[in-house]
Amino acid sequence: MILNGVEIRDTFAEAFPMVGTRLIVTADTPEWALIAGRTTTGFATSVIGCGCEAGIERTLAPEETPDGRPGVSLLIFAMDFGSLKKVVPLRLGQCVLTCPTTACYAGIDTGKRVPLAKTIRYFADGHQISKKIGDKRFWRLPVMEGEFVCDEDTGSVDGVGGGNFLILARSRGQALKAAEAAVAAMVQVPGIILPFPGGVVRSGSKVGSKYKGLFASTNDAYCPTLRGTVPSQLPEEVGSVLEIVIDGVSFEAVAQATKVGITAVCAIGAEGGVVAIDAGNYGGNLGPFHFKLREIMQDGAGETA
Repeated sequence: MILNGVEIRDTFAEAFPMVGTRLIVTADTPEWALIAGRTTTGFATSVIGCGCEAGIERTLAPEETPDGRPGVSLLIFAMDFGSLKKVVPLRLGQCVLTCPTTACYAGIDTGKRVPLAKTIRYFADGHQISKKIGDKRFWRLPVMEGEFVCDEDTGSVDGVGGGNFLILARSRGQALKAAEAAVAAMVQVPGIILPFPGGVVRSGSKVGSKYKGLFASTNDAYCPTLRGTVPSQLPEEVGSVLEIVIDGVSFEAVAQATKVGITAVCAIGAEGGVVAIDAGNYGGNLGPFHFKLREIMQDGAGETA
């Protein structure tokens, strides 16, 4: 398959199950909502070293939030529900509670309950107050600036982590331009995040290492500087490779983001230095979700193994 001079390789991205939740964080101004969102989702690129994967799903207008203030929608994913229950209250307490003017609300109504104020209310040292509105309980915690309002808990979903595709380009600048175009298009897709810096990964990994105890190591088959010393997947004209990693609340959301991203890269095309689109997989041994690139670009959605 060739799209605008770009080869879509006959392979699939292999992804794995994750458990995720959504938080709605509001503030007096859009700037403070973004500060809270960026801080909360910081150091959350990969469960390999960060314990969770998180990102800002999108910004929210006042008419889209529970309290009529500007906000952000955050998605946080972990490998299992127990881990999610631990990491969310920690980030809430350290990064949202501490941020001026913020409040926090549940972004998912269904699924197993993830504690929010149910856990961090104790910071108020007995001065916390709860109020039940309908089926939902909110907590008010006094702080020096005023008070912090927060839902007692939020719901969760069985999500998908590790969806990906690789951009093979002639030069680093061309690879980065294509990756930036992909990210700009993909962040418009609801229900997904791109957890790595700016949505882009330079240090794609493979499972395992020559060093004992190291879970992952550099994906040497796609490192241009190692061509000739290891079995390479790169044509001679490829000088740089960048990866886009996608986490989502559903298989369909990740598939749609993959299609949107690859379409944006192919719009730049061979004239812009893009040679091929590839994907990271481990022979089906890492996860049950397989995003077949050619099927996705032919309006399919891949498959679940």
